[in-house]
Amino acid sequence: MTKVLLTGGSGFIAAHILDQLLAAGHSVVTTVRSEAKAAKIREAYPSQAASGDLVVAIVPELARADAFDELIKQTPGLEVVLHTASPFHFNFTDPQTALVDPAVTGTTSILHAIAKHAPAVRRVVVTSSFAAILDEAAATSPATVFSEASWNPVTPADIHRSPATAYRLSKKLAEQAAWDFVRDQGDKIRFDLVTINPPMVFGPLAHPEHVGGLDGVNTSNQRIANLLRGGWKQEGGVPEVGVAWIWVDVRDVAAAHVKAGLEVPEAGGKRLFVTAGTYSNAELARIVRKRFPEHAELVPGEEALAAGEMPPEERRYRYDNSATNQLLGIRYRSLEESIVDTVKSLKKIGA
Repeated sequence: MTKVLLTGGSGFIAAHILDQLLAAGHSVVTTVRSEAKAAKIREAYPSQAASGDLVVAIVPELARADAFDELIKQTPGLEVVLHTASPFHFNFTDPQTALVDPAVTGTTSILHAIAKHAPAVRRVVVTSSFAAILDEAAATSPATVFSEASWNPVTPADIHRSPATAYRLSKKLAEQAAWDFVRDQGDKIRFDLVTINPPMVFGPLAHPEHVGGLDGVNTSNQRIANLLRGGWKQEGGVPEVGVAWIWVDVRDVAAAHVKAGLEVPEAGGKRLFVTAGTYSNAELARIVRKRFPEHAELVPGEEALAAGEMPPEERRYRYDNSATNQLLGIRYRSLEESIVDTVKSLKKIGA
């Protein structure tokens, strides 16, 4: 049994990580921002909460340099830290304070706290994103191959270009700050670092009853909820995919964290790029129409799907995550399995 600190335990990805860790018998301390969220997690795992194998702590403000100090100081025996807590939304006025500061400071604050107060921690896994890999300017170039070695060239000067660019900047700067910390500390720290970079993440909600209805669904699954409610049809067509046309199931992302943090020693010092392949919004619509006939009339007809198709090969990048796949040995779920399971979980909360 390993003692793990998991930040952001109520988040879309973290909820599945927590589920997998507890199912495997590990001891977990997880953080949330409010007592209301903490209570829901304890209710979901009553036996582990009662035994002490699950402890839920409140860290209300990530963008503080000492955000995690007291918690880590008061939690002896930590061996692995999985840091997933970071904002992912486009509902902001100031991207610096809403996205960049919490992402960067949340990452550096936990690394400083571990270095000062948790000598037994051997590995830290930070959830990054394909956003830190993607070069927007090269997204339509078939000569571009994104891999674990690729870095988004976005800079702070680009922060107001678009909400998506601001988000990508936050993920790049947070991940970069983590690698810089480990490099600068050198032999002063006893842990190594892994970062995990997923693209678009679909998949079922770990605890649908905890999200507060369809309006509380995580950002990536909101497009599925909108499709099921007839939004795509009402809005006149299928949304364009944009540049994020690769995807992965949330349960596979969670498994990557568990493997990288606890099961694969060779993952130390690695940047991992987890993706199951390509998708399009048109494919999502077809899967829903085929597998959920009760929603068929709310799904745009075939003639309306053109805008949501994949770009042609001559106008899209390629990717290579073979190094990650060889290291972790994950067998990725199919798009149809992921979307079907997603829809089933959304139907539990009113879709």
